[in-house]
Amino acid sequence: MDLTYADYLHLDELLALQRPRSDPPEHDETLFIVVHQAYELWFKLLLHELDKVKGDFVAGRTYPAISTFKRLRTIMKVAVEQVDVVETLTPMSFNSFRDRLDTASGFQSSQFREMEFLLGYKRVDMLKHQTPGTPGYERLVRRLNEPSVVDAFYAFLARHGVTIPDHLTTRDFTQPTAPDEVVEEGILRLYKGQPDLEILFELMTDFDEGFQEWRYRHIKLVERTIGSKRGTGGSLGVEFLKRSLFHPVFPDLWAIRHRL
Repeated sequence: MDLTYADYLHLDELLALQRPRSDPPEHDETLFIVVHQAYELWFKLLLHELDKVKGDFVAGRTYPAISTFKRLRTIMKVAVEQVDVVETLTPMSFNSFRDRLDTASGFQSSQFREMEFLLGYKRVDMLKHQTPGTPGYERLVRRLNEPSVVDAFYAFLARHGVTIPDHLTTRDFTQPTAPDEVVEEGILRLYKGQPDLEILFELMTDFDEGFQEWRYRHIKLVERTIGSKRGTGGSLGVEFLKRSLFHPVFPDLWAIRHRL
């Protein structure tokens, strides 16, 4: 039997995964499910591409890294635009099925936390919101203990003659990354002397800005939908989300903007 489009994409299984819990089904619950499932697919792709970038950085592959950051930036733009779809869901329409979410919350997305860890924003306390022994929990533990994209970026910079202080190369990988003045001086030199690296650094900044924009749009979405209420599953809602707002992935790239 010839392979079909539906077979290749496993469409029968995929399209059977949208199962509203409201009975009778509330019209807008399908939208809510589809959008969040789509986000998880985008998160999966972002993780896939960020792992590639780590490899590119460690191996010193400039142009493949440039190509991948173009893709990452574009994916983030789509993720931000997808918020527009969710915002067609009014507070009243969300409340029509919100109680069906029970203890489930987007706060529990292991893939999003995995992406944060991979990007260097590591917070061990996030593990307590995952179920030990599950694949998602095990992936998070692995990401917590391994070098991040930022650590791989240090290796890339070192290949280009940037001095990376010992406290960065020997640091505890379970701790979040932080800006460093010595690294910033090295990046500034490369910015001004190597056009190919300038392109890479700008694309990295584009991606970083897109990631921060997604956080902002997500916060405003939650705020306009549930206001100051706690999130589903007992999550802290808007106030918790605001703690990570404007937290850059590559702080050293932002720190030198005024000197370019």
